Order: sequence, then C-alpha cells, then structure tokens
Amino acid sequence: MTSFKTSHIEISKNALQHNLNFLRNFIHDNVIISSVVKGNAYGHGIDLFTPLAEECGIDHFSVFSADEALHVYESTGNQNTIMIMGYADNHELEWAIENDIEFFVFELSRLEKSIELAKKLKKKAKVHIEIETGMNRTGFHFKKLPKVIEILKKNSDYISFSGLCTHYAGAESIANYYRIKKQRANYQKALKKMEEGGLSPALKHTACSAAALRYPKTQMDMARLGIVQYGFFPNKEVLIEYLTKKKVTENPLKRLITWKSKVMDVKPVKTGEFIGYGTSFLANSDMKIAVIPVGYSNGFSRSLSNSGRVLINGQRVSVIGIVNMNMITVDISQVEDVKKGDEVVLIGKQGDLEIGVSSFSEISNQVNYEMLTRLPSDIPRIVVD
Repeated sequence: MTSFKTSHIEISKNALQHNLNFLRNFIHDNVIISSVVKGNAYGHGIDLFTPLAEECGIDHFSVFSADEALHVYESTGNQNTIMIMGYADNHELEWAIENDIEFFVFELSRLEKSIELAKKLKKKAKVHIEIETGMNRTGFHFKKLPKVIEILKKNSDYISFSGLCTHYAGAESIANYYRIKKQRANYQKALKKMEEGGLSPALKHTACSAAALRYPKTQMDMARLGIVQYGFFPNKEVLIEYLTKKKVTENPLKRLITWKSKVMDVKPVKTGEFIGYGTSFLANSDMKIAVIPVGYSNGFSRSLSNSGRVLINGQRVSVIGIVNMNMITVDISQVEDVKKGDEVVLIGKQGDLEIGVSSFSEISNQVNYEMLTRLPSDIPRIVVD
C-alpha cells in the first residue's frame, strides 16, 4: 500500500472475529447482532470495517445517517440489512426506500413523508418506530401512539412495520438503574399499546452494548452492538461487573486498532533549555528527544501535552512540551539506539507494553468513544492478520 501519510492505523481481523465469537456466545440464541458503524465505525474506518465484518458473518449494520448508510451500501454486498437510526433528509429517505434501507421514524412528518415517497416509488418503506421512553431525545411520546397506529394501519400497503425500538439513557452506569428500569417499563407499555391496536413489529429492539451486557432481557429480537465489537467495554464499570459475575480476571475482548507512526528526527537538548512552544517544559538535565510527525490535527489531542505516552523500541516514553498541530516531542533519554524511521506506537502494543485507548482517553479527558471517532478519516487504515 502506497501512502504519504505520517501515520497509519492497523485493524485486526482476528481480533474482530474473536470479539464476535464472544458476543455470539453471550447474546441469546436467535438474537440478531446489528453491527453499529456510526462515527466512521468508531474511528476504525467504515469503508474498511464493514466488508471485514461481513467476512466475519455480520449481515446487519446500523448507522446514524444516510451518508453512512451509503458508505455501507457501497462497501458491502447486497444481502445485508442497513438501518438508519438518526438523520435522513427527504431526498435521502427516497433513496433509502428505493434501496431497501430501513430507518427509524420518530416524528409524524417523517412518517407521512415516508408514505408519500413509498406511494411515488410504488415500494414499501421499511420503518422502525422509535418510542420516547425517558431518554428525552428522539422518539414518539406515548400520547402520539394512537395517531401512529392509525397511520400505519391505514397505509399498510406502503409501510412495513419493521421494528419497534428505543434507546437507553446510560445503561453503562448503575447510577441510571432506576431510569433504565422505567424506560424498559415504558417500552413494554408502548408495545402493548401497538399490539392492542392490531400491530406487531417484525423486530423488537432496545439494547445497545451496555444494555445487552448488563440487562440481558433487553436483547429481545436484536441487539445493536457498537463499542464492544471493536474490543472495548462501554466503561470500566461494565467490565468490572462482567469480570466479577464470571469470576474471571482477564478482559475477554481484544482491541482491533493499532495506531503507528515513525520517528522523524532525534536530537540532544542541553540542561536549562525549553522544549517546544512557550515555557511549558524545561530540561532539568541533558536530554535526548525524538520528534514524531503526529499532532492534534491527526487526532493526538493537545491536552496530552506534557502527559501523553508513546512506545518506542519496546519502551514507554513521555510526551514533553506542547502537542503541536503536526508534531510531538518525546523524551528518549533512557532509550538506546533510537533513530530516524523507528516505529512509534501511539495506540496499541509494542513488545510487552501497550498504550490502551482508555489510558490515552483518560489523560486527555475524553471517553473511548470520543477519542476513537476523532481519529481523522484520512489516516490510512489497513487490515492485518
């Protein structure tokens, strides 16, 4: 692969297969796994990841928007189900209906437009009715359901009731337990209302990664799994709970992602000299530094100034000075034989050491989700093993 970029990302197929095997063993029988690939597949690269997931047996993908749906549609075979959970403009809805793309409906104007477009195309719109259960974001309130039922029944020739869904407001945290419990009850209330109205969804689905792991009853007909397939528990709380319940000590998931760069320069710095912009780092002794061609424009947060870590020659070294737009400097005073062109691991393993996304994220005050999705899409991504 020819690339003129200053870093690249490696995605492990073996790790993905391992994670999916674990999830299939954890998820109840006959529950569909929908691979959530919003946010550029959580930074892993949607165009690369979706065919890889397809090779590993995935045939259902969830995205946020129509443009992400288009990426999946163009990157995979035509035997997959693609579901838009969020934004789609009217002309995008028309494209979705025409190409059998399923989508959430959470307000009446979208439902009515879907019917209008389905009539125009002479093809059913595959809709998932989203219920507002307590997240207070998108979804039909309970009082709107009679109208929704009326419209669905009246337009059954143009609408396929593909699913009834909701989303939980923080299932990863025990602090939200009663809120999640109430949401589950509200969903069941809405489902009963739909059934009393003579309607039954093809799929009932509410579970994200955290809900599927912490509240197995939420798995229903389908679980929308995002962060866990990439090798990350939603947070430490969910991981600790899993390890405690299973009486094991090792994280069962494997990270897919490794982010690498190279040393671009090595030089000595004398005692009393400042390094980089301003006066944030003063050399208290004679030092040796390496310059790495990655900065905040590449997704290496400026908040990692004087606190981040990278791996060089099998050793963990510190970022010193301010993270620049395109460069960082690291202290290699205690590392022997560092030279231009040596591999630098920004995230991932080198030798016996690892820079985890979690430690990377905590230092920069980001959650895993944020840090991963901020990795620029133009960093080359390649499949390994």
